[in-house]
Amino acid sequence: MSSPAPLLVLDLDGTIAETAGDLIGTLNMVLADEGLAAVSLESGRAMVGAGARALIERGFAASGAPLEAEKLEALFHKFLAVYEDRIAQESHLYDGLQTSLERFIGAGWRLAVCTNKIESASVKLLEALGVAHMFAAICGQDTHLHEGKPVSKPDARALLMTIALAGGEPATSVMVGDSKTDILTAQNASIPVVAVDFGYTDVHVSAFEPDVVISHFDDLWDAVAKITRGRPNPVA
Repeated sequence: MSSPAPLLVLDLDGTIAETAGDLIGTLNMVLADEGLAAVSLESGRAMVGAGARALIERGFAASGAPLEAEKLEALFHKFLAVYEDRIAQESHLYDGLQTSLERFIGAGWRLAVCTNKIESASVKLLEALGVAHMFAAICGQDTHLHEGKPVSKPDARALLMTIALAGGEPATSVMVGDSKTDILTAQNASIPVVAVDFGYTDVHVSAFEPDVVISHFDDLWDAVAKITRGRPNPVA
């Protein structure tokens, strides 16, 4: 029996695409309806990456406003409705991303997405950006369940279940992300990780000790080659 294709698993917001404009724009619409101050795009970038609920909580915290669980849930659904209406008004792929991923596909790799964004919004965004077809699996924070409860990053199971759904194996998979959450997820799953340093984090990704840090997708091939040297199905 032949071994499964090697798999590259990517985070979405801040890794595949620059999405802060649409996410913070949506957050500010929700905050405005609650009589709270808007969050600047610059400060809001560090709030992105843990999903919409966390983004709303951070937006309220920035104003020092209380937020009860029931209220959060109502605002979460409001956020999703507004966000999906403007899914890619300002969002765009990072430079070099598509060309880099096409190179991996041409070399026999599969691709998957593991994000803390809701799955439906993730699929809609990637379709709008014209790259959804490139991924064998697009998994969000509500895709995987364990004992009836959603499993999301940094839980290792979120990544391992994504790998399984995409038809990959942990031994031949590599994670790519932009934040502490992504790096911890990969480390928790014993999967090597490439960190991009242009995403959403208030602390440089090197502080979390990923295997390699890159600043442009032109460097992803060589980074994965370094990680996979000596492993099954390495990048040549």
